Amino acid sequence: MKRRDFITLVGGAIATLPLTALAQQIQDMRRVSILTAFAEPEPEVQRWLAAFAQELRDLGWIDGGNIQIDTNWATADRLNRAAGELIDRKPDVIVANGPLTLAAMRPMTSTIPIVFTGVADPVGTGFVASLARPGGNITGFTLGEFAMSGKLLGVLKQGAPQVSRVTVIYYPLQVPQVGRLGAIQTAAPALGLQVSGASVSNADEITHVIESLGTEPERGVIVLPSVVTIASRDRIIALMARYRLPAVYEFPVFVREGGLISYGIDSAAQYRQAASYVDRILKGAKPAELPVQEPTKFTLFVNLKTARTLGLTVPPSLLATADEVIE
Repeated sequence: MKRRDFITLVGGAIATLPLTALAQQIQDMRRVSILTAFAEPEPEVQRWLAAFAQELRDLGWIDGGNIQIDTNWATADRLNRAAGELIDRKPDVIVANGPLTLAAMRPMTSTIPIVFTGVADPVGTGFVASLARPGGNITGFTLGEFAMSGKLLGVLKQGAPQVSRVTVIYYPLQVPQVGRLGAIQTAAPALGLQVSGASVSNADEITHVIESLGTEPERGVIVLPSVVTIASRDRIIALMARYRLPAVYEFPVFVREGGLISYGIDSAAQYRQAASYVDRILKGAKPAELPVQEPTKFTLFVNLKTARTLGLTVPPSLLATADEVIE
C-alpha cells in the first residue's frame, strides 16, 4: 500500500470514530416520555418535573446523556392525540401526570411501562388490579384513600369555626373526584356541617360558582385539585379574597400564592418517588412487580396574612401542627 493511501485510510478511520461513538450513544440512550394535561407552561408542574429530573440525576440518569426526557403538554381535549403520538415514539417508560392522562394512555398500550402520579382510587377506576399487585404495565403513586378527603373538612372547620355550610369545587372529568366529594359529605354530619358539590369544567364556571357563594353567610369552600383548578388558581385565590370566603386546598402552591389553608401531599416528593420507579424499570423491573404506593405524609400550610384579611383567628392548635406558616 502506498504511503498516501495508508494515511488517507487511517485518517478516514479516525474521522469516523467520533460519529460511530455518537451513534452508539444515541442507540444506547433510554427515553422517558411524560404526558401532562396542562397547557405549557404551568410553573407548578414544571417544579414537579424538575424534582423528577433531579432524582433521576441522583440515580445516575443524565438527561441528554444516557437518557432523554420528553415532556408533552396537552389540554384535556388533545390528550388522546398526544398520547397516540407519544406511544408512536416507543419510549422505554411513560410517566402519566394525573387520571386524565392515564385514562388516555391506558387503552393505547399494554406493553410500554407506565408510572402514574396524582391518581385517586386507581383500583376502583380500573387502572390496576390491586395496589399490592397492580398487574399489567401500570403502577404508580396515589393521592390517598377517599377517607383522607374528609380531613379537608376538619381542617376548614378548625381554621374557620363559623362555617356551617361547605361547597366542594370539583372537576367531573376526573372521575375519582366524585368519590372524594362523597367522602367529604360522609364526614360532614360529625362536624355539624352541610356539604354540597359544585361541578366546574372551566375558569368561567369557577367564577360563576364563587360569585354565587359570595352572598351566603357562614359559607366555606374546599377546592379539589384538578387541571382546571390548578391552572385557574390565580382567579380562584382572588375571588375567595374578594368575597371573603375561607377555603381549603390540597396543594401548598395555593397557600404560597395567597390561599388560606392547604392540606395534602407533596407533589414534588411524589415525582421523586416516580423517578425511583422509572430507575428500577429501566434496570429491568416490571411494573406488575412494583406495588402502587399511597402517600405516607401529608403537609399542612397556613397563610396568616390571608387569615387576617378574612377576619379569622387561626387557633394555636392548628398552627402547632402546620408544616409551614406564611406570615
